[in-house]
Amino acid sequence: MSGKIVAVAGIGYVGLSNAVLLAQRNRVRALDVDAARVARLRAGESPIIDPDISRYLAEAPLDLTATTDPAEAYADADFVVVATPTNYHPVSNYFDTSSVEAVARDVLRLAPQATIVIKSTVPVGFTRDISQRLGTDRILFSPEFLREGKALHDNLHPSRIVVGGRGERAQVFAGLLREAALDADVPVLFTDPTEAEAIKLFANTYLALRVAYFNELDSYALAHGLDARQIIEGVGLDPRIGGHYNNPSFGYGGYCLPKDSKQLLANYADVPQNLIRAVVDANRTRKDFIAEAILARNPRCVGIHRLAMKTDSDNFRQSSVQGIMRRLQAKGVEVIVHEPALAVPVFSGARVVNDLAAFKAEADLIAANRMAPEIADAAEKIFTRDIFGMD
Repeated sequence: MSGKIVAVAGIGYVGLSNAVLLAQRNRVRALDVDAARVARLRAGESPIIDPDISRYLAEAPLDLTATTDPAEAYADADFVVVATPTNYHPVSNYFDTSSVEAVARDVLRLAPQATIVIKSTVPVGFTRDISQRLGTDRILFSPEFLREGKALHDNLHPSRIVVGGRGERAQVFAGLLREAALDADVPVLFTDPTEAEAIKLFANTYLALRVAYFNELDSYALAHGLDARQIIEGVGLDPRIGGHYNNPSFGYGGYCLPKDSKQLLANYADVPQNLIRAVVDANRTRKDFIAEAILARNPRCVGIHRLAMKTDSDNFRQSSVQGIMRRLQAKGVEVIVHEPALAVPVFSGARVVNDLAAFKAEADLIAANRMAPEIADAAEKIFTRDIFGMD
């Protein structure tokens, strides 16, 4: 047991999954500005939907505390993992990295001995820039490759560990991640910080490209009355393509793919490109197409079944179905929403109807990005492009 003291700033999907992962073998202090989240974590409850996190908090021997006090969290820390939000700003065309910089400044003031490991997604070149501006060599960048709802699972069974740093601190931090994983022989890659930042953005943009590709295949099939499933299965039999990550949807969404692909496009400001712009534009085109396909059915009232992009997730930030809602509302169609994670009567101009029976009765068309057993009895009303029943 390495017994390091690790602080984690931010207890969303990235931060909490890393906190639980590392608390198996280290003393971990989780920090968040949201007192309600901290209180739930102190009570042994997960503030996010992730079955493995809930199970580990209930059953695993973890050395994990939570606080809203930075001084308490950072005291004597060997490492501080930064997992605060970096939302994409549509005006500046860049991530808002102010929360990351605020944490770094606090750590340098309160715990100058600590190594700062940024796991928030940032623009290419950010780690080098902030290190120069703050006059420190103690900042690393280590990208995360997690799925919402399966964040701890993906940390316990990582596809790879990437650390943007070359020295002993990078080696030690990679060791903490590797020894906490359940899989042996996890690939570990050490790069410079800027290259690690690029790995994150290019990886997510490739995933967005793949989603966009199969969505455009599906658009073609739907427009011409073809069976998209047959085409996708045939294309996927090529081993270079494969039968994975190919299920059509209303568009790529969630917290990462839309903003990461837009940020990568912004990083191309002085570099010729066509494909990255196409990935970004394709998502808007797909949502336009889906909305028109729904409108062609002349619905009076469209019910949106769930806002989240993935099953077993309560996170619907930037979900593509919200783009569908706005397009339908702009055409004067009444929209209602069934989303158990919402405790408000109205969301984005649409009534929230969380009585499922009433929702199914009131809507004359139900739009579902992903099918669910609970709406199977309303199959004649459902519009979905979920062919394979998976994310």
